[in-house]
Amino acid sequence: MGASKFSRGPAAAPRPSPNIWHHPETYEIENRAFDRGRLLFSLMESLAPWAGRTVLDLGCGNGFHLPRFAEDAAAVRGVEPHPTLAALARRRTRARTNVTVLEGLAESIPLPPASVDVVHARWAYFFGPGCEPGLAELDRVVRRGGTAFVIDNDATRSTFGRWFARGYPMVDADAVERFWSARGWTRHPLDLAWEFDSRADLEAVIRIELPTLVAEDVLTSYDGTSVDYAVNVWSRQF
Repeated sequence: MGASKFSRGPAAAPRPSPNIWHHPETYEIENRAFDRGRLLFSLMESLAPWAGRTVLDLGCGNGFHLPRFAEDAAAVRGVEPHPTLAALARRRTRARTNVTVLEGLAESIPLPPASVDVVHARWAYFFGPGCEPGLAELDRVVRRGGTAFVIDNDATRSTFGRWFARGYPMVDADAVERFWSARGWTRHPLDLAWEFDSRADLEAVIRIELPTLVAEDVLTSYDGTSVDYAVNVWSRQF
C-alpha cells in the first residue's frame, strides 16, 4: 500500500510498484485483511452514492474492489497499467457484464471526456506533489456533479502510520496535506485496521510493505495479528 503504481512525471511509463506488481498473491492477503468492516466503502458511499452511476477504479490492480462497485453501479471501469494485473482483474470480473478493465495510465486515462461519476484511487499514484498530470485527467473524465476519492496512508497517526513514517521518511505528511487542501480537496480521516487470519499472513504483508530493516524490526517488536491503521480519504466534487 505504500508505493505508487503510476509514474508521477511526464514519462509515459508506470513506476513499478514494489508490492502488488511483484507479490500479487501476498497483496491479495493484504486486501482481504484491510477494513473488514467496510467502513471505508461506507464513508465513500455516504458522500457519493454510485448506484446506477459509472465508477472508475483508477489503479485497480488485480480488480479486488471492482465486484463491490459492480453490485450497485450501472458501469464500472477499471484502469491498470500492469498487463498481468489487468488480466487478473478481467478474470476476477468476467461474470460481471457491467465491468470493463482497460490498460492505461493515470496521466492518460483511456476514457472519453465527462464519462464517469465516481473515481476511486486507492494507494495508486495520487500521493500529493507530482501527481498534477493525473489530476488534470480527472478534470477531463469526471462529469459535472461527480466525485473523486483518493485514499492514502496517514503517516501522522496509528501503529501502521508510525511504521510507514519510519520506512518512508521522504514522505512529508504536512506537504501532502497542504497540496490537497490548496487544490480544493476535503480530508476525511478514518481509523481502520488490518485483521489477518494468521501471524504468517501479517509477516508476509509487512515484508512487502516496508523496507527490509524496518520490517524485520517491526516484526521483532510487535505481537499479534491485528494492526490499527489510519488513512486519509481525500474527496473532491466536480
